[in-house]
Parts: sequence; structure tokens; C-alpha cells
Amino acid sequence: MFADLGAALASFGMPALAIVLFTIVVRLALHPFYRAAVRGEKAKAKLAPEIQKLQKKYGKDLMRLSEESQKVYKRNGVSMFAGMLPMLATIPFFMVIYQVVTTPNPLLEGTLFGTSLGTHFTSGFAWVFFVLFGLLAVVAYVTVKWQQSRMTTTPAPGFMTGLVKVLPFGTILVAAYLPLAAGLYLLTTTTWTIAERALLYRILS
Repeated sequence: MFADLGAALASFGMPALAIVLFTIVVRLALHPFYRAAVRGEKAKAKLAPEIQKLQKKYGKDLMRLSEESQKVYKRNGVSMFAGMLPMLATIPFFMVIYQVVTTPNPLLEGTLFGTSLGTHFTSGFAWVFFVLFGLLAVVAYVTVKWQQSRMTTTPAPGFMTGLVKVLPFGTILVAAYLPLAAGLYLLTTTTWTIAERALLYRILS
């Protein structure tokens, strides 16, 4: 199945562009899920002050804290898992894309600026990888800054603050390990993600 899909994308004649366009089409299809996720996150953020008070009051009694937190969410018609379930629904789609850009198929026989899309960074150290890593670093930096700006209005636990600064840059390590095609996918989807989330947080009430 993955080879057939790769062959279909490769038939467009520009495999690298096909990866970008296919990723965008999938992200557009998944947009309703992300829209629902952001609505859920914003609903939970409004209740953050109440939850923080409960944490101070029942911090050592996790069972009581969980019960009281559930009451707050239920009273306001918000699920404790708001923002999470829509994201989980997107996993199957990303598993398909991952297989397409990592499993040998005609799509990986294409090239990007003369470098095969099936090439790994460690096998050639082609210059296009360094450009890719640089662009991924820029997207990661923008993502970190945006997430930190969100934390000023929605405080997060201390360990989360540290993760926010590091996790987005993990895409560079992943791109260095996977084929160039996967790196191109990562660049496209992470750029889309930060742009989409920033827009949704701005326009959704």
C-alpha cells in the first residue's frame, strides 16, 4: 500500500514538491481536529486559576485533587482531556505519511537539488541537509518562543517549561536519522503546525 501511494505521488514528476503538497492536503483534512483541540485547550486555560487553587489546597492528596478537578471541569462543561482526543485521532494519518517517506518506494527515487530523497545524512553529508537542519532550527525557535508566550497566560509545571525549550529541536535529530524525504515532511508539517496553532489561538474565542 505504501509503495503504491509513493508511486502515485512520484508520478506527478516532482517528488519533493509532491511530498510538500501531500503533507499540506493531509493537514488541511485534519484541520477540524486541530481546531477542536485548540478550543479544548483554551477552555481548559480559562479554568487554570481554579485548578491552581485546588493544587495548592490538595497538592499532597492526589486522589482528592483529581476528584475536585473533575468537578470543576464538569461544572463548566469541559472535559479533562479536552485538546488531547482530537490530536490522538490524527495519529493514523501521520503513521501513513511516515511510512510513505521512510519505506523504499518510487517516491524516494526522486531528488531535491540533486540529492536523492532516499539519502540519509550520515551516508553523504550533502549540503541540502544543512539547509534543512537550519530551516528546522528556525521553525523550532519560533515554536519555542510562541509556546513560552502562551505560558505567560497559562502557567505550566516547571518540568514542562524545560521540555518546551528542548522538544521542538528534536526534529533536527529525527531528520538526521531518517531519509531526506522524511526531513522535508518534518519541515512542512512543523511549519504548518506553528502557523496553524498561532492563527487558531488568535481567531478562536
